[in-house]
Amino acid sequence: MESPPEGHTDTIKLWPPSHSTRLLLVDRIVKNLTTPSILSRKYGILSKEEAEEDAKQIESAAFVAANQQFEKDPDSDGGSAVQVYAKESSKLVVEFVKAGPAQKEDQEALPELVSSDNEHVFDISGGRRAFIEAEEAKELFKPLKEPGNKFTKIRFSNRSFGLPAAHVAASVLSSVKDQLTEVDLSDIVSRRPEPEAVQVMKMFSSALEGSHLNCLNLSNNGLGEKGIRAFAGLLKSQANLVELSFMNAGISQDAAKAICELLPSTGKLKVLHFHHNMTGDEGATAISQLVKGSPNLEDFRCSSSRIGSVGGIALAEALKTSTLLKKLDLRDNMFGPKPGVALSNAVSTLLNLTEMYLSYLNLENEGTIAIANALKESICTLEVIEMAGNNITSEAAHALADCILSKKHSLTRINLSENEFKDAGALVITKALEHEFERLCVVDLSTNGIQRDGAVALAKSVVGKPGFRWLNINGNFLSYKGVEAVREIFANFPRMLGPLDENDPPRGEDDGHDKFDELESKLKALEMKQKE
Repeated sequence: MESPPEGHTDTIKLWPPSHSTRLLLVDRIVKNLTTPSILSRKYGILSKEEAEEDAKQIESAAFVAANQQFEKDPDSDGGSAVQVYAKESSKLVVEFVKAGPAQKEDQEALPELVSSDNEHVFDISGGRRAFIEAEEAKELFKPLKEPGNKFTKIRFSNRSFGLPAAHVAASVLSSVKDQLTEVDLSDIVSRRPEPEAVQVMKMFSSALEGSHLNCLNLSNNGLGEKGIRAFAGLLKSQANLVELSFMNAGISQDAAKAICELLPSTGKLKVLHFHHNMTGDEGATAISQLVKGSPNLEDFRCSSSRIGSVGGIALAEALKTSTLLKKLDLRDNMFGPKPGVALSNAVSTLLNLTEMYLSYLNLENEGTIAIANALKESICTLEVIEMAGNNITSEAAHALADCILSKKHSLTRINLSENEFKDAGALVITKALEHEFERLCVVDLSTNGIQRDGAVALAKSVVGKPGFRWLNINGNFLSYKGVEAVREIFANFPRMLGPLDENDPPRGEDDGHDKFDELESKLKALEMKQKE
């Protein structure tokens, strides 16, 4: 998908990418690593199994580099981070192939030391994921052992610790734990056998127990309940946590219960992230108790975690207490309509909500209409609304249009892609978009069965808006002439229009007398003459 065009000062967050976008990049890297090429003939190629693991490492490293770029200017639209993400991944693929499979674990990584008046960071997470040995650890951690060092943040992510290296790290961490405020231990036991991984986690937990952290990241460790309990000492001792992350961490229902059991109930959490886990309904119900005990929550994510109707309702009920919530991300679960209705009751209490990501939840019309009506009545200044892939039809279009119109002073991004609006629903939403929107930048109604009339109306409704940046109506039912009509509307602003190469007009569309149809008719006529 093309990035939105540059050139306007209104900021819309193009970063971070969605989980599906990251997976697509991993798939592309796997193909590059397993397809014969000039480089691979010289350096060798990998099996698919090897390539998948290394592709994840490369994508993760590119993501880290891009995220660091974004963190330098978090108020930007994220366009520069997207460019770094693409360039870094390409560069790392070439470097990886040149290094050769036999050398990939031996690449030395030097720590990144960042020091300023506001930040003292010790970071060994850069570069390719690799095992770390005891002797290397001793060299890497020397700055942490220097008397009077002022490091308050450490990032060990992306380096896999065995027992010898963990002994070295634990000794160093024990000596500096009282000065630490942020600890990133994500992805520190990759490819280690479970017994060794659990022991390593226990060492880190013991070393950091009693520290006073504001931020703790335990993502990408395949924790499960054993892993969570390995960090029991650390988790129990944290009374000041503001940010806590368990992304892609194997959080099962038992692991979720263990987290709630071990964490002290302080009510200080502002950021709580769960993503790409196997939490399920029981796990979500446990997490809902943690949410209820966090009245200061501002950013809650519980996406791609196999949560169904029961867990969805439990989370929705818990969110009623999160009156300070600004960002809500529940994407890619199996909620269904009933949790949508329950969530609509919570929405009325979320007066500070600015970003809402509810895509791929199977909300259908019932859940969608309930949420849209609640948002319409809410005084929140919503900036982002994403409800893609929810089996929404034109029946819900009026409620969504009213909701969108009620937020015309704040909305920057609308994503209703992969639904079933067709022309009837698209035209209703278009009527709302014809009004003056002060900040609207992106509208995505791709893959909605929209034909020429709906597409043209949508194009006309947004093309003249000051600050508008991107319309995506790809994957619909536009004929050749329909595509040309939309392009003509954007003739003076071609970069505001997304690609249109995946449109597939249905047979019998009323403007479908394009060149293909004419050629087909002539061929049929010729065939009949030959038969005569």
